[in-house]
Amino acid sequence: MEILHIEPGQITPWPAEGEMPASGLLWIDCQRGTDSDWPALLQRLDGTVIHERHLHDSLNEGHASFYDFTSDYDMIIFRGMEGGDFAEGARTLPITFFISERILVTVESGRGHSIAAVRQRLSLRSQRLPTEPSALLHLILNTMVDRLLSVREPLIAWMERLSDILLSERPGSDDWQGLLAHRRRLRQLEILCEEQEDAILAWRDSDPDGLSEPLRVRFTDLLEHIRRMTKFAQQQQHELESVLQLHFSAVAHRTNAIMRALTLLSAIFLPLTLIAGIYGMNFENMPELQSRYGYILTLGGMALLAVLLLTLFRIKRWW
Repeated sequence: MEILHIEPGQITPWPAEGEMPASGLLWIDCQRGTDSDWPALLQRLDGTVIHERHLHDSLNEGHASFYDFTSDYDMIIFRGMEGGDFAEGARTLPITFFISERILVTVESGRGHSIAAVRQRLSLRSQRLPTEPSALLHLILNTMVDRLLSVREPLIAWMERLSDILLSERPGSDDWQGLLAHRRRLRQLEILCEEQEDAILAWRDSDPDGLSEPLRVRFTDLLEHIRRMTKFAQQQQHELESVLQLHFSAVAHRTNAIMRALTLLSAIFLPLTLIAGIYGMNFENMPELQSRYGYILTLGGMALLAVLLLTLFRIKRWW
């Protein structure tokens, strides 16, 4: 567990045994399943008592994005991409936020990067330090959403690779496992963004006068980024459906071309087979069998017939 005291112009570590500072805000960052004494610390600092059900939700790594509240605090569970490459099937992990008047508690797995990135940015003073828990909440959520926005290019590259494979004319070029995995990722991304948007909207609209105008603008911009990702996931799914339709059309076209070639060959060899069958009959009174040039004339006639049929098919543009 790490506690930071943030006030205008400075950010300093704060001892767990210390009292609530007279000014600024406290950020209590806890590891899920490891730091279990933070509810008692929060109660000692400002009297906030965390509901048992909310404690259970904060320990659930499979929990979807969600918002709930009591008279003492707000709870937001925000699920995001925390490590790895989403295009390659990275897991998503939730961060649980407990927001009281001057304290922000984050409960995370410790395997993510967003919290560490925010802590580093604050320590480097790369931007103005937040002066209230809602501003710090926005900073962390914005970092998580930015990480999600970064998966667009890998997903587009993956889609292009799948398109090249599915539309290739090489035998065995159907990567159905990759296609199904990509479809699952896109659907997972769409659901993830929809749940994120619902959680932030529910929290923002639960207290219309609780946010300052600048913060309301920032959260509106954050929601716009989430909606952009939702739209991107939907567009990618539609593009995938289009690629599938093109694939099946290409397969049908190749099948039709093969069937046309086989049909033309059958049409050419059918009369030739008929002639061969006639002269293969062993009747005694067949005058052509006694002809000196019968064999050559028959073969020549069969060859001429084949050429005439090919010429006819060419004129008719059947071949």
